[in-house]
Amino acid sequence: TPIHTRSERLLKKYCKKLGVELPEKPQEWKGEGQTNPFYCAMVEELDYYVGQMFDYLETTEDPRWPGHMLSENTYIIFTSDNGGMERMPGDNITDNYPLDRGKISAMEGGTRVPLIITGPGIDAGVESDVVINGLDFYPTILTLTGTPVPAGKKFDGCDISKLLKEDPTDSGLVKVDDGSVRDSMLWHFPNSIALESTIRIGDYKLVRNYDHVDNAYVTELELYRLYQTKNGKQVRVDIEEANNLAGAMPKKAKSMNAKLSGRLTEMKASYPYYNPHFKDALANKETVPSIQSFAKNGDVVEFFYQENGAKVVRAQLIYTLNGGGKVFDEEWFRKPASLMPSSKISATLPKGTTHYVINLIDENNFLVSYPDVDKATRNKNASPTALSVK
Repeated sequence: TPIHTRSERLLKKYCKKLGVELPEKPQEWKGEGQTNPFYCAMVEELDYYVGQMFDYLETTEDPRWPGHMLSENTYIIFTSDNGGMERMPGDNITDNYPLDRGKISAMEGGTRVPLIITGPGIDAGVESDVVINGLDFYPTILTLTGTPVPAGKKFDGCDISKLLKEDPTDSGLVKVDDGSVRDSMLWHFPNSIALESTIRIGDYKLVRNYDHVDNAYVTELELYRLYQTKNGKQVRVDIEEANNLAGAMPKKAKSMNAKLSGRLTEMKASYPYYNPHFKDALANKETVPSIQSFAKNGDVVEFFYQENGAKVVRAQLIYTLNGGGKVFDEEWFRKPASLMPSSKISATLPKGTTHYVINLIDENNFLVSYPDVDKATRNKNASPTALSVK
């Protein structure tokens, strides 16, 4: 998230407006809240260049449609892929107050983004509370541009062209494939620092935290009432996600959690595993299995493991076809490996495999990799610590 500006004039403008002074090392901005002059200057620059684009569309004739301007034949979607990044090590960027968290989170500060859509047939100046997300853009753009839907294509999002052109305030115009009105939306962020899944149904939002085991600071479920809908109008209640209702409304939390599980199962979602190398206390980490030996015969690899108290329930072959290349260029894939009698795992290497790793998952959801991931290379290419085909 590079936050910078090329305009010294704008930087000085916002230092004065915010009443702040630049530190000796501007890249280490420590100011709290929404006081970052670099951020403000960057936003004004973005606004200026977006304005130039609009001016060009409004003053340039469409060569395919003589007598008409490009703006008459152009749809513009102005949005973001996530909420604002609040901070990085040594750098406070901004604050999404009153929303909780920001980028790299499924809390409201990480998922709420600006959205402005303009174009032919879309009324100007209309504000909407209807919930949509970026997955809706693809099917919508196909409809707006008259582009045929690819054969057999199943969309994750909804076509919102009717919502835009008929009544942007009518949530009943947002429909899924079977024609029913979309009544829920979910976010699945099982990795990074988020480790959570969330589902929004009506006025309520449920958060499922995966990092709750032996963690006094995290509860498994959080339930928030973001709004209270009265006569079709949303009244703000707790978009700050400050009042966890999971304890007070256990039946609702359980019901929403079950619906979240069903949706994730339908998506064949992946989940995080526990790390046996976690330095603090973590139940059952001392019972994880271990690899004792392995052998390769042609494209078949076999691993022999020992259970140390926890049963191995499945295994995965992790492999790459382009190992040993430039840093960050490697692409890794996953396929199931077979659990065999006598504590053996068998897998067939796909054609072209250059490097591979085996993963064991035990009954307590701990993941053991062989070879183990090396700390020195975990943020670079993985092939130096993997098994090589050669």
